[in-house]
Amino acid sequence: MKTDCCIVGGGPAGMMLGLILARAGIDVVVLEKHGDFLRDFRGDTVHPSTLSVLSELGLMETFEKLPQHRVEDLWVKASNGTFSFGNFRGLKPFSYLALVPQWDLLNLLAEAGRAYPNYQLLMNTEGHAPIEEDGHVVGVRATGPGGELEIRARLVVGSDGRHSTLREAAGFEPRDLGAPMDVLWFRLSRKPDDPEDTAGILGRGHMMILLNRGSYWQIAYLVAKGVADALRAGSLEDFRKQLTHLAPFLSDRAQEVENWDALKLLTVKVDRIPRWHRPGLLLIGDAAHAMSPVGGVGINLAVQDAVAAANLLGPVLRDGRTPSEAELAAVQKRREWPVRIIQRIQLTIQRRLIQRALQEDAGPIHIGWLPRTLMRLGFIRSLPARVFGLGFRREHVNLPPKAG
Repeated sequence: MKTDCCIVGGGPAGMMLGLILARAGIDVVVLEKHGDFLRDFRGDTVHPSTLSVLSELGLMETFEKLPQHRVEDLWVKASNGTFSFGNFRGLKPFSYLALVPQWDLLNLLAEAGRAYPNYQLLMNTEGHAPIEEDGHVVGVRATGPGGELEIRARLVVGSDGRHSTLREAAGFEPRDLGAPMDVLWFRLSRKPDDPEDTAGILGRGHMMILLNRGSYWQIAYLVAKGVADALRAGSLEDFRKQLTHLAPFLSDRAQEVENWDALKLLTVKVDRIPRWHRPGLLLIGDAAHAMSPVGGVGINLAVQDAVAAANLLGPVLRDGRTPSEAELAAVQKRREWPVRIIQRIQLTIQRRLIQRALQEDAGPIHIGWLPRTLMRLGFIRSLPARVFGLGFRREHVNLPPKAG
């Protein structure tokens, strides 16, 4: 096969990039190793920055029909009260974040891409190694339903996640920035008289995030790095007691955690590769920079990378040229410092709040008088929403669609 751009990985970055390039008349092949997008407990927080991109692509009407819960305020519950720490209401034009199953978002992008004859999405097809000639990446070797496949392309983009096969095969080494926690994901049913809010709960040695998904709670139970196996080796009843201690209103349904298999482990990684590109190859999204779950920004930074890559490299591909290393470097130059800033904020929150909360001998976690006072100010409450919801150096779709 031959194409202008071969994208390895059908996550948010790959699917968004494929759509924008195909819309501009550029031949695109997207490889996704799974047969569908239906995998639970992936990042589901769609922030205003991504909503703006969907609007610019004319997809908001379709997006709004997806099952979702809109969040305007984020709350934290500590031993001395419950406090608002993220208010989206002042953001424009989208004053909320949407909790949407990631598979629904990816299916939406896939359907939009299939509207273009120059777009191919190959499911059950894993790109596993670059094809190199004279030091340049000129394509991808893949394995699909029909066996081995070679795809020649003027540009290969790796967007196959934090455990990127293509990144490893191409010799990139990420720098581990550290994370003090892992996350156990599970769900419990939600009742009409439950709280409405999406909230974080801080306890003695424990921390939990509750995401309101309408008919159920999606719950992230944070544990200190490396102790998940020891927790699973212990008593399930003790875990249920810890759960209901943090959120007493869930005590009547803690038994819904029937066994340890109901809890899915996310091993948290925060890393970044020093160089996102080689001749003919660019890495974006989690393949270039794995984000902490703090702030739920993974999807949204991946989408921002995709938009920037399309804006900068789309005109080159549309002119029939192969992007130079300088042109690939321009994508990293534009996107790296926003990533660095968000990762720095995430690392600070991990170190100063989460690591402290997860210590076995942790006492009651209080919100101090100064943060409590500041959080009464509307502008201060909106800052976390602006930082995580809009990010830094917001991208807009500047690559125009193909005429006609």
